[in-house]
Amino acid sequence: MTLRTSVPTPLRLAALAAAVLLTATACSGGDEGAVARDPAPDAPTGAPALDLPADVRTRGLVMVMDTGDGPEVCLGAIAESWPPQCGGPEVLGWDWSEHSMHEKQGRVRWGSFALSGSWDGTALTVSDAVPAALYDVMVEEPSPDPLPTDPPSPADLKVIAEEVAAELPGVSGAQGAYPTEQQVYVDVPFDDGSLQEWADATYGEHVVVVVPALLPRRG
Repeated sequence: MTLRTSVPTPLRLAALAAAVLLTATACSGGDEGAVARDPAPDAPTGAPALDLPADVRTRGLVMVMDTGDGPEVCLGAIAESWPPQCGGPEVLGWDWSEHSMHEKQGRVRWGSFALSGSWDGTALTVSDAVPAALYDVMVEEPSPDPLPTDPPSPADLKVIAEEVAAELPGVSGAQGAYPTEQQVYVDVPFDDGSLQEWADATYGEHVVVVVPALLPRRG
C-alpha cells in the first residue's frame, strides 16, 4: 500500500517557490505598468459654440444663386451646367435690381460676388457685394499649411475625418472633411478661430486644417 504524505518534499517546495515568485512578478509588473503610464491630458469634449451673429466676408468670390425661391450663397461645389447648379445658406437683404452684373435664364438668376455682411449660423445678411468684374483679386502666394510633426496613420486620419465631420457645425452637405496623406481638411461655413483651436487641442497641432468659407471681417 502506498502512503500519501502531506509533508512537502524539496521538489514540491521548489515548485511552490517558483509559482509564488511568478505570481508576485506578474502582480508587481502590472502595478509598475499602471504607475508608469501617465494619464493623457483632458481634451475638449465638443466643438465650441461660435459667437454669432458675426461680421464676415467671403473668402474671395462666391456664387449667389436664385432658382426662383430666393437667393442662396454657394459655399461648396458648383455644377458646371447652364445654368449652374449649387445651393447653400439663404441670402437676406438681397435685391437683384441692385446687382445688375448677373446672368439670367428663365426664372433662374446667378452671379459671382465678393460679399460682406452678417452671418447668424444659418443665413447671410449682405451689406456689400462686389461683382466679379469689379473685384480686385490680390495675387498672393498662399503659404503652405504646416504639417504635423507626428502624422497619424492613414486609418487614423480617416477616423478623424469622420469624427470632425460629425462634430463641427455645417460640415454636412456641400462641405465635408477629407483626409490627405498627413492631414485632414475640413470645410466649414465660418470660423472665428475657435474651431481651429479646438481641432488643434483635440487632435494635435496641424493634424486638422479648418477651411472656412466665411472669414471675420476686421477693420
